[in-house]
Formats: sequence, structure tokens, C-alpha cells
Amino acid sequence: MSNQSLNAFMPIIVMMILAAGLYGVALLVAYIVSPRKPGGNKDLPYECGEVPVGSAWSMFNVRFYVVGLIFIIFDVESVLMFPVASIFRKMNEMGEGTYILIIFLSFISVLLEGIAYCWKKGDLDWVKSYKRSVDN
Repeated sequence: MSNQSLNAFMPIIVMMILAAGLYGVALLVAYIVSPRKPGGNKDLPYECGEVPVGSAWSMFNVRFYVVGLIFIIFDVESVLMFPVASIFRKMNEMGEGTYILIIFLSFISVLLEGIAYCWKKGDLDWVKSYKRSVDN
């Protein structure tokens, strides 16, 4: 490696050394300043004010996670629409408005299809009812 290419990476190397040094200094100061008085409430698993009861390994309804994941997916996808909406006028002036509108509407249609699929499947219902089909 030549001396010139090493000089190009020097600011990055200096920043990495400074970051590691700052991290070490912060740990050292925290170790020196922090009080060490174990026992009492510090030994509890969390400090929310309630005494823990039972085991931490309990069964949760998986539907909670499914609804949470569905929310995150559609929330992130809806956030992705804002940059397109912000540049739509400029793209329309450049003559690309129809193309952007078609892409934007196809994106929205995929979102609507996803919501309809989740709704039809029953993933958006918090209390899911299981209906038996009677075969005659």
C-alpha cells in the first residue's frame, strides 16, 4: 500500500482511534464514579415497582406479534410514500408525472392487497374465532 493511499485513510483511522478512546474513557469514568451497593431492589430482574411473580418463561399469544409485525410492515411502507409525494410536482414538470403516478398507484394497490389478505385471513382480529365447516 502506497503512502498516498494510506494518507487518504488517515482521517478514518484517527476517528476510529478517538472513538475507541472515548469509549474506554467513558467506561473507566463510569467504573470509578458509580456506587457499588448490591442487594435489595437491585437484585430484582426489573425496576418497575412490582415484585416479579412466577417464571419469566410464560406463554404469549402469537397473535400479538403478528399484529405488531403487520403494523410495522405497513407503517414502513406508508412512510416510503412521502418522498415520492414530495418530488411528484417536480417530476410532473419534467414530464415523468404519469410514470411516477403509475408506480405510486401500483405501490398503493400492493399495500391494499396486503391489508385485504391479512383481513381475509383473520390476522387483524385480536380474538380469532374458529368456525368448523360442516360437511354434509
